[in-house]
Amino acid sequence: MPIPPKLTDAQRKSALAKSTAARQVRASTKARVKAGELTLSAVFELAQSDEAIAKMRVVELLESFSGVGKVRAIATLDRLSISQTRRIQGLGSAQRAKLLLEFPDRVAATKRGKLIVLSGPGGVGKSTVAKSLRQTQTFWVSISATTRAARHNEVDGVDYYFYSDAEFDSAIKSSLFLEWAEFAGSRYGTPRKPVEDALRDGKNVLLEIEIAGARQVKDRAPEAVLVFLQPPSWEELVSRLEGRGTDSPERRAARLALAQDELAQSSFFDLNVVNERVEEVVERLIGLATHQ
Repeated sequence: MPIPPKLTDAQRKSALAKSTAARQVRASTKARVKAGELTLSAVFELAQSDEAIAKMRVVELLESFSGVGKVRAIATLDRLSISQTRRIQGLGSAQRAKLLLEFPDRVAATKRGKLIVLSGPGGVGKSTVAKSLRQTQTFWVSISATTRAARHNEVDGVDYYFYSDAEFDSAIKSSLFLEWAEFAGSRYGTPRKPVEDALRDGKNVLLEIEIAGARQVKDRAPEAVLVFLQPPSWEELVSRLEGRGTDSPERRAARLALAQDELAQSSFFDLNVVNERVEEVVERLIGLATHQ
């Protein structure tokens, strides 16, 4: 192991001052990125003439973008096959190009949209609320992927993207889902890229997903507002589930048991809304998106 060079007091003070100044430059740069004053391409350009920025870890830079955070920054680098320890100066041209596609320059005045997650027990009316919101054009409503079979009134690409088990496995392996979860014997997932693109374009996004998926979204996007849709009463929920003609008696019994467990998780959510009338729920969600 090589012996470190001996420094004089003056040299140590100089090195310490240089290190402190470099940290301040990097902190200032990340703050400007977070505030929307610097784009990724602008930081890359600054790094060509500023050693402190050039030595910044890429993961730290990505974390600074609004709505990204550490989990998503690491996931992005893993998906693009870029080391988590890579510094800006160590990026190859192909790696820079991949990152610029992920974080393209946007007009600074564009305000990032809000992410609202709607969840709740099966049969509570989440799909009906989501369809009504889509008609208002206040939200960009994400379409989930699922491995369950389509019902007679459902259309692929409109109600869900219907995947085979093999297709779903491949999407998980390629990190194409923002979240995914298993529910009532089938798997459901939210395609990542359309959601991220809509938020960057300033659109408010609604995810209508299961509870396990909502927890994943909160971990990966802490700014998300989680809304739990409550039935007017347990008896009303039972009536809705029992009245579904598409489920077998065994499936309905399983859904009732699962609904009891799901209702017990409502305290995890930021907001609980009772679904007395769909119109009132829609107005409440629009209010969340359009007001601070």
